[in-house]
Amino acid sequence: MEYRFVTLWRIEAPIEAVCEAVSHSLNWPQWWRNVESVEELAPGDARGIGSVRRYTWRGRLPYRLTFDICVIHAEPLTAVAGIVSGDVEGHGRWSFTTDGCVTSARFEWQVRTLPIWMNLLALFARPLIKWNHDGVMRHGGEALARRLNARLVGIAHDSSLVQTAVTTD
Repeated sequence: MEYRFVTLWRIEAPIEAVCEAVSHSLNWPQWWRNVESVEELAPGDARGIGSVRRYTWRGRLPYRLTFDICVIHAEPLTAVAGIVSGDVEGHGRWSFTTDGCVTSARFEWQVRTLPIWMNLLALFARPLIKWNHDGVMRHGGEALARRLNARLVGIAHDSSLVQTAVTTD
C-alpha cells in the first residue's frame, strides 16, 4: 500500500537551530518519544551523503516500524533527502525555510508498506494509519519546540500541502 504524507512544523526559532536538531537524528530518541532507536550503519561523507541510519518508530497504534534511510541529498539550512528501505520503502525529504523569526520544517514522506499484515490492515484502516502518522509528527513538532525552548506556531498535516506539477499540452 502506498502513502504520501506531508507535515509542516512552524517554530519560532532560528533556522540553524531547527536544522541542527532535525539533521542530528541520532539524538531524536532523547527528545522525540516515538523514536525508539536510531543506529548509524554508515557515516557517509562530510555532508552526510551516503550515510545510512536505521530507525525504529512506535506510534499510537500497537506496532513498530524499522527502516533504513540512506541520505542522497543534503544542502545546509535548506534540505536533506533520503531513500528508505525496510518495513517501508520509498523516499523522505525535509526542507527548511524561514520567515522572520519563524522557521518552517516541511517533511514529505512517500512510501509503500512491505509487511503483508500492514497491507491487509490498510485495506480497512487507512485512516487509522494516517491518524497514527499525524500523531507521531505532532509529537515531534511539540518535542522539538520544547527542546529548542521555542514557541510552536503551528503544525499542519494536509495533502493540500503536496506540491503538484501542472502540465499543459
